[in-house]
Amino acid sequence: MVAQYIIGGALILLALLMTGIILVQTGKSDGLSSAISGGSTDTFFGKSGGSTKEKLLKRATIVLSVVFVALTIVLMIMVSSAAA
Repeated sequence: MVAQYIIGGALILLALLMTGIILVQTGKSDGLSSAISGGSTDTFFGKSGGSTKEKLLKRATIVLSVVFVALTIVLMIMVSSAAA
């Protein structure tokens, strides 16, 4: 019973952390406003000028998502076995 609360709390923290990380990431495209105005964010070095930060954020998002899904499945199994 206590483990369910711990996993539930971890899921809430993971959800908040993933939300923050996803909001910090930059988009892959400039969107409609750039298409209309003709603006571009490309620099002399190309689109991957600051790629290390973006790669780290992308990897963190993937890892946290996998952990989130795994904990959700574990919690589901624990709740279903406790109900039976």
